[in-house]
Order: sequence, then structure tokens, then C-alpha cells
Amino acid sequence: MSSLLKAMKIFICSSKHFYHKVEEIKKELEKKGHRITLPNSYEEPLMEEKMRNEGNHDIWKAKMFRLQNKKVEENDALLVLNFRKDEQENYIGGSVLLEMFKAWELGKKIFLYNPIPNNMLKDEIQGINPIVINGNLEQIDNENI
Repeated sequence: MSSLLKAMKIFICSSKHFYHKVEEIKKELEKKGHRITLPNSYEEPLMEEKMRNEGNHDIWKAKMFRLQNKKVEENDALLVLNFRKDEQENYIGGSVLLEMFKAWELGKKIFLYNPIPNNMLKDEIQGINPIVINGNLEQIDNENI
């Protein structure tokens, strides 16, 4: 890593459907000196379904919203992992959109791994003005901060 570049604290945001891709990306970013914060419930990806089945989903979800706000505040940037989910290219779900919006409110940089999805959220995501890196982690550096 060039001495001109500073390490960043990056919050990886992702649908649980893409958690299997997080570890490799995390390792690549850590090699570059970045400190990584993992997505909510990364360690227990099926927790949401469990809470839904137990009837505690609303309480659990509110707790996750508070946690994601804290994570956004504590990091320099977000890296949104947006891949194909079923028939949806570059999928971004509701919770990730909320993380992106919070980061935008706080003036944080937002990196999208793949292009903005062409769906009903396209205008909102464009308004947040993320930096699309097209899978190139080299584009994540302090010059984009």
C-alpha cells in the first residue's frame, strides 16, 4: 500500500444472500491495510428467519437498525456488495438501502461493487451518488474519501 494512501474503516453492507462472498473481499481489503466492519448478523445469517418464527422479528429488526446506524457512523465508507439475486441484477435490499441513506446523510463515501440496479430504487440510489467500482477493489482508496 502506498505511503500516500491512508487505511480506511470500511463497513461492508450486503444482503445475507451474498455473505458467502464477504470473506474473500474482506481479506483483499485487509491486505491493503483497511479495517473492515462486517454486515449485521453475518455470524448468524438465518437469525432473521428465526426471529420471525419466534414472533420477535420487529424487536430484532429495530435492534439491527440501531446497530447498522452505529456501524455507519463508526466507519469512513461503505462497500455495498450488490450481485445477482434470483432474476434481479445487482440486488440491493431495503436494509442495505437504509445503510446507504444513513451514510449519505453523514457524508460518508459509498462504494457499489457492481452498477446501480435498474429497478424501482434506481433514482434513489443515483441520488445517493455512490462510486461504482465494477468489482475493482483497487478503486477503494483515500483519494475517493
